[in-house]
Amino acid sequence: MANSLHTLPNASRLGFRHQFSGADSASALDSAFGSLSFPSQLLAPSLKSVQLTKKVKPVMAGNIPDHVSVDISLSPRVNSVKPSKTVAISDQATALVQAGVPVIRLAAGEPDFDTPAPITEAGINAIRDGYTRYTANAGTLEVRQAICRKLKDENGLSYTPDQILVSNGAKQSILQAVVAVCSPGDEVIIPAPFWVSYPEMARLADATPVILPTHIDNNFLLDPKLLESKITEKSRLLILCSPSNPTGSVYPKELLEKIAEIVAKHPRLLVLSDEIYEHIIYAPATHTSFASLPGMWERTLTVNGFSKAFAMTGWRLGYLAGPKHFVSACGKIQSQSTSGASSISQKAAVAALGMGYAGGEAVATMVKAFRERRDYLVKSFGELAGVKISEPQGAFYLFLDFSSYYGAEVEGFGVINNSESLCRYLLEKGQVALVPGDAFGDDSCIRISYAESLSVLQAAVERIKEALEAARPVVPV
Repeated sequence: MANSLHTLPNASRLGFRHQFSGADSASALDSAFGSLSFPSQLLAPSLKSVQLTKKVKPVMAGNIPDHVSVDISLSPRVNSVKPSKTVAISDQATALVQAGVPVIRLAAGEPDFDTPAPITEAGINAIRDGYTRYTANAGTLEVRQAICRKLKDENGLSYTPDQILVSNGAKQSILQAVVAVCSPGDEVIIPAPFWVSYPEMARLADATPVILPTHIDNNFLLDPKLLESKITEKSRLLILCSPSNPTGSVYPKELLEKIAEIVAKHPRLLVLSDEIYEHIIYAPATHTSFASLPGMWERTLTVNGFSKAFAMTGWRLGYLAGPKHFVSACGKIQSQSTSGASSISQKAAVAALGMGYAGGEAVATMVKAFRERRDYLVKSFGELAGVKISEPQGAFYLFLDFSSYYGAEVEGFGVINNSESLCRYLLEKGQVALVPGDAFGDDSCIRISYAESLSVLQAAVERIKEALEAARPVVPV
């Protein structure tokens, strides 16, 4: 790793080898890039600089001997789970920006748009009207009825309010679904590249993630024959995400029908369909809800939410739709953990669903901007030798194969030998925060989020291209 960063402020030139001064920051850093660390001067003052005004003598309960230590062991279930690398890198980049380092953050999947006005006004009015009490655990009847109408009109799916569970984000909905249906030893089938949390959620349920690779030449879509060959008597859940995070791939209806035919042969196999990016899709691609396919309603758990299409990430609201038996089980878990979601967010969600088909003009405007950004990035990175691209058909991510750069040795940095070291290099040399593909199950790629303005993306591309000038592809192209 380089000992200096010529383009960083003076404080940052002290070297990335110094450690963060806080344990939490160091932990997040280790989770993101292992050995990568930053100067302590970039973060909060050391605890040593804090002046204590009073010394407090520890109090021992009863006659416990001084030599008795606390058992700090953790559950094997927790120890089996890896922290989210996307969250760690995003937090790390934010810390650098707050310290004055001009890092461009393209790691997190968060739209740069403001929440549309009708939604924010509904939230404000909810507060003013005193709508600040607990709601029913499953969500208000009003919002669940609105979700049912949406699923009927937009997805061709018929549900009743007792088949809907509103949670604090789609992430919670997915976790509760995995925990509710999986028993220890069950297998959860996950196509790769995958959203970073899917395998870890399986492990939290004491289930075993079974990763099925896909290939960039096939737009990262699951091969039905491979799926069929991997299903066993332990297979309990297949997770599908379309449009996909991290690839932006969209499953065509014909391919989903082939997958459904395979699923239908295995009575124990359920499908979790993650449709959070449903409205962020680029024609001619179209979205198909898996539960709408013949025979799949009874065995599909559909997850969606408001964070992406409606730019409501901080409102924390998602939902699960499915057969009442499964939804009630998820509701039981929720009742003993978080209970119901925010009453204010639920009022805002009703307004969001009232904005028109697929979010109306407000969402269409955002999607148009995302498409413009996608087109710019595809063209720009297409000009780089050795870079392989699968053009995204939805979401706001570009999953690029940079493996031709692996093996390159850069003066002052060392060898770029995988996606993690490439992202580390681009953060150091170009001050652009990206996510290594190994976090998503494909070490040949890196993920770029284009949920940022076009001007920011243009600046990022220039930095990345400049940094890669010193790391020419080592594989003939």
